[in-house]
Amino acid sequence: MSDLAGPPLWDAIVGDPSLVLDPETARKIAEDQRRWTRTWLYPVARPLSRVLALVILVLKRLTPVRWTAHRLMDRLCIWFLRRFVSPQAVELLIRHFVIETNLLNFIVRNCRNDIEPVSLRPTTLAGLGDNAVIEHDVNVYVVLAGIGPLVYDAGPDYSGLDVPELDPEPDRFRFMRLDIQTALCLMNLPFAACLTPDEYRRAVHSMRFDDSILAILSEITGDPAFLRWCSGDLSVRVDSNADVPHAVYRHAVICEYAHEHLRRLSMRA
Repeated sequence: MSDLAGPPLWDAIVGDPSLVLDPETARKIAEDQRRWTRTWLYPVARPLSRVLALVILVLKRLTPVRWTAHRLMDRLCIWFLRRFVSPQAVELLIRHFVIETNLLNFIVRNCRNDIEPVSLRPTTLAGLGDNAVIEHDVNVYVVLAGIGPLVYDAGPDYSGLDVPELDPEPDRFRFMRLDIQTALCLMNLPFAACLTPDEYRRAVHSMRFDDSILAILSEITGDPAFLRWCSGDLSVRVDSNADVPHAVYRHAVICEYAHEHLRRLSMRA
């Protein structure tokens, strides 16, 4: 008879052999989920963020002037990440920018097109400034709009799946060390305030293309495993009334799954 106490929940999650994550990344995600802020602050921050973001967007749509504050948004978010978010969560966030760039460039390399490779690969917290968030979303549109008919060369090119060493500024003094999901809830508000409603909708809608990217990866590699992570969300339905922080977190994890699966396929090739 097994011990009814059993191993801790997180040991089972990290040790799950079906989990398609780099072991070190899985450990960091699990540790981030175990933060007290994830248990106590996130359940409050999640609905509050959604309501306030919706109010901000409605007010901005009622305003005749479509103003933006991209530089202010960058400065607020970097200051917030430096002072209130755990280095581990910051590292996972920086890593996501690199991971998604790797996935897009894999598609670019393996489809016959004239698209330039995506260059957004920040390695530091400061690298998330200078319109990196906007560029990150726009890159998805550029690649999907530019690849044209899906014509693949024989044999996938698995190069360019490396992740450089990242610097989340772990030694910097922080007032708090929020988990990544609570941080996303709070960062959603300056995004909604500093972008035009159309820019915000474009950013939110970019995540609806996850299924498209997964389907293309499956076509290129001939591996149906990528389709397991499709959500069934329709890219032809456009709206911004979504639980954005939750969607961003899911999007980041799905990108990690796809990237790790590509890396494992590359080792078999």
